[in-house]
Amino acid sequence: MTSMSRARVARRIAAGAAYGGGGIGLAGAAAVGLVLAEVQLARRRVGNGMSPHVPNADGRYGRTYDVPGEAPLRLTMLGDSTAAGQGVHRAGQTPGALLASGLAALAERPVELRTVATPGARSDDLDRQVALVLADPDPVPDICVIMVGANDVTHRMPPTRSVRHLSSAVRRLRTAGAEVVVGTCPDLGTIEPVQQPLRWLARRASRQLAAAQTIGAVEQGGRTVSLGDLLGPEFAANPRELFGPDSYHPSAEGYATAAMAVLPTVCASLGLWPAEEERPDASRREGFLPVARAAAEAASEAGTEVTAAMPSGPRGPWALLKRRRRRRVPEQEPAPAAPSS
Repeated sequence: MTSMSRARVARRIAAGAAYGGGGIGLAGAAAVGLVLAEVQLARRRVGNGMSPHVPNADGRYGRTYDVPGEAPLRLTMLGDSTAAGQGVHRAGQTPGALLASGLAALAERPVELRTVATPGARSDDLDRQVALVLADPDPVPDICVIMVGANDVTHRMPPTRSVRHLSSAVRRLRTAGAEVVVGTCPDLGTIEPVQQPLRWLARRASRQLAAAQTIGAVEQGGRTVSLGDLLGPEFAANPRELFGPDSYHPSAEGYATAAMAVLPTVCASLGLWPAEEERPDASRREGFLPVARAAAEAASEAGTEVTAAMPSGPRGPWALLKRRRRRRVPEQEPAPAAPSS
C-alpha cells in the first residue's frame, strides 16, 4: 500500500473514531476466516513460552540527582505487555525502567516511575488505566507513555473503536496537564514463524492502525513514535518468546531498542532535548506535512516522531515529522526494590 493510500485509510479510520463511525475492516471481511486459521496455526507453532510475571520496576530512578525540596519528574507507563515489560526477568530491563533511567540522566533530576500497563490489554482498557492515573492522590504525571495496539490487531478490534479509546485517553491526560507520548502499533508482519498470507495482512493491519493512532493522538495534543518493524530483529532471533495468545514480547535488547527510539520524544515533550534538534532537518527528510500524510510516512519507518504543528492548512491539520537521531540510553542504575505490601 502506498503512503498516499495509507493516509486516506488512516484519515477515514480517524474520522470514524471521532464521529462514531462503524468498524472499517483492517484486512477485509473476506479474509477473516483464513486469517483466523493462520493465527491458530502460528500460535501452535510458536507457543507462548512466557511466564505471566512482569517485573515490578516502579520506584525512583536517578537518586543521585535528589535535591531537598525539589519534586522528581513523574513518568507513567500505560498500555499493554510491551509497556509493562513482559518477557524480561529483571526490572531494569523493562521499557519503563530504561526510560526513567535515561530521562533522569538527561534531565539531571530524579524520576518517579509508575506502571499501570497490563499484559494482554487492548485500547479499550485505557479508560480504566487513565482512571487509575487520575485517581492517584499524588500530582498528575509530567509525562505518560502509552504503548498499545498489537492486541487490537490480533483480536480484530475495529480500528475506529481502537483509535476512539486511544484518543480519549490522550485527551483526558492532556486535559489533566500531562504530556503524552504514544508508541504506535508495532509491525506484526515481522514475526518470522507467521506465514503468508497472514504476514502480509498483519503488516497491512498494523501499519493502518499505527497511522490512524497517530492522527488520533496528535489531534488530541500528544506526540507519537512509530515502533513499526523496530523490533523485527528481535522477533527473528527469539521467535518462541515473541508471540503468544495475548501479544508479542520483545527481549531485553528489543525493549532497549524501543526505549532508545522513544526517549528523545519523551525528552523533547518536556523541553529537555537540544533546541537545535527541534528544527526540521531537510537532509533527514523532516518537515511539515498534513497530519494524515505524516502519519502514513511514520507508519512506514520505525522511530519516526509526529507532533502537532499548525492547527490547519489547505488539507486540514498539519504536523511536524521528525526522524530523531537515536542516542544510547544511559547505563541504567539497579531498579529500586519493590515496595513492601
